[in-house]
Amino acid sequence: MKEFHDLADFQIGEVDALLELAARLEKNPEPTALQGKVLALLFLSPSLRTLASFQAAMTRLGGGSFVISPNMSIHGLETRPGIVMDGMAAEHIREAVPVIASYADAIGIRAFAERESLDNDIADKEFNELRALCDIPKINMESAINHPCQSLADWKTMDDLSIPRQGGKFVLSWAYHPRALPLAVPSATVHMAAMRGMDVTVVRPDGFALPEPIMHKARQAAAAAGGSVKETDDRAEALEGAHVIYAKSWSSTRAYGNRPADEELRHGKEDWCIDDPWFETAQDDCRFMHCLPVRRGVVVADRVLDGPRSVVIQEARNRMYAQMAVLHQMLKQS
Repeated sequence: MKEFHDLADFQIGEVDALLELAARLEKNPEPTALQGKVLALLFLSPSLRTLASFQAAMTRLGGGSFVISPNMSIHGLETRPGIVMDGMAAEHIREAVPVIASYADAIGIRAFAERESLDNDIADKEFNELRALCDIPKINMESAINHPCQSLADWKTMDDLSIPRQGGKFVLSWAYHPRALPLAVPSATVHMAAMRGMDVTVVRPDGFALPEPIMHKARQAAAAAGGSVKETDDRAEALEGAHVIYAKSWSSTRAYGNRPADEELRHGKEDWCIDDPWFETAQDDCRFMHCLPVRRGVVVADRVLDGPRSVVIQEARNRMYAQMAVLHQMLKQS
């Protein structure tokens, strides 16, 4: 494996092989498998789980890692092309990435969306420019429009819980948040659940429909796997019979990059907070999922997050095991 950028780059059988490897490494970590290997971790946006889980994954497999972040140890990074560098930043990303990559056997890159141009973010323009700056194996640790590591961990979590693939109903619900958030997790999640063969419903208020290219990609994955994808603003219809309610907030695509307009659209939607009544018509064992971090009492009520339906800690732990499988596949010599 030379790159882990998008689950759509893999056949379902290849994803299943990664999941089987993750399950095996969970029980038997192979502490010398990546001895002498080094993973560079470039964080251009903040992280808790991604940073800790990748470092833990490399350690459990016998390798090492180092972290680079503009807020930690360097004199600022300039990312704009064609800029005259007479400001605070002392180094340009075009030199920084190749140098970082030269010290490692693989590199993970995390860079959030600028959220100025919807077309650029859907095309992952800035992230793809970063990918082009180095030729060692690469891992997408979250880009403007994708988060494959989270999706692989979520898939493993549902398999661990025996949540049905075909015939399983997966609800991706928009949730209230005081700020406009990126599209990466919802875009990756709707595709992951569709690729898994589930019947996927995206429920959201008016103005927060996911972009058509994202929905088209998910529908194609569903058609190949025997599932389905639909989108609605009817919460009651969406939640009926759900096996999973996955909460996530995201920016309005109608007002993308326009903060005042986005704030106006989300104003008064505080009732889009996942609480016990959301589960009344769902399956008895319906699970609550979220990628974390999550705002208690805003995105989800404490009694749901702390209750037996919530599997958010299991999802977070599975980040490490899923990434161990990716690293093992990418770096272990036969």
